[in-house]
Amino acid sequence: MAKYSLLHTAQVHANTFDQLAPEEELNHYVRPDWLQRAQGGIDITLRREITQAIHAANGAVLCSCTTIGEVAEEAGATRIDWPMMQEAARFGGPVLMAYCLESTAEPSETLLRRAFGDRDPELTCLELGQHWPLFEAGDSAGFAAAVAADAAEALGTMDFACVVLAQASMAGAAVPLREQTEVPVLASPEIAMRALLRDG
Repeated sequence: MAKYSLLHTAQVHANTFDQLAPEEELNHYVRPDWLQRAQGGIDITLRREITQAIHAANGAVLCSCTTIGEVAEEAGATRIDWPMMQEAARFGGPVLMAYCLESTAEPSETLLRRAFGDRDPELTCLELGQHWPLFEAGDSAGFAAAVAADAAEALGTMDFACVVLAQASMAGAAVPLREQTEVPVLASPEIAMRALLRDG
């Protein structure tokens, strides 16, 4: 029986976590349709499906999708971006938060502000939706390079304490972006996996 269960809305995330923890037995549950359905808001049927999947899962559950993260958390799962937001809070502000899907913006900002508590994250949001078709087309390298280039450009406009790549799908941009800046670049899969292994 797997010690950890991971809930995804894209197969690529399952592959990412298998690479991050090759020695662990991870149970992946992939539902791309959930992200599509959640774009217009999460209705009671989708909420029920997510909750039932989490309750039926083995071991600790991690949800890698930011859009459905709040519902997953309510059902007992760990949100992939929560450990990342806690790390951002340790760096302090100003924070540059990059995202592609509009459905990610509000839950990500809310979670970041929760991590900061009474402090102001001095948040700057960078919307990169124009690059999302690259991810959907399976062009991971092109997507990562485009996100990194735009984030690097934004970093040149003011001093930031850290960069938050809000979506797990953006994690590939961390390496090329780190090559262009000394500002800490936070990507949720690697940070969440470390937290899951530590706490699990």
